[in-house]
Amino acid sequence: MNNGKRLYILWSNQDPLTAEKMVFMYALNSKLRKWWNEVIIIVWGGPTKLITESKQIQDKIKDLIKEGVEFSACKACAEQLGAVDVLEKLGIEVKYWGQPLTDIIQNGEKLITI
Repeated sequence: MNNGKRLYILWSNQDPLTAEKMVFMYALNSKLRKWWNEVIIIVWGGPTKLITESKQIQDKIKDLIKEGVEFSACKACAEQLGAVDVLEKLGIEVKYWGQPLTDIIQNGEKLITI
């Protein structure tokens, strides 16, 4: 049971500065300061490519996972960009997100879209 303390961050902006200074910063502080019990970053679209190309982004993702931030990526995007193996090796779950995202929205769960 999440008791309203689960946050999803839909990360679809490929800009590395936005990743580091918004998505990652807020997710990390949310876990460290216990603002949310669960923080799940959904990787969708452009960030999939960014992850495969940037060791710095990969290292930051590993650090976030160590702190309890969860990552899950759109499988269709990962397949189309040839990124499934890279994502899975980083510890990122890869699954089809169309229906789960629809459920999150329709159920009124907490979602930030970046």
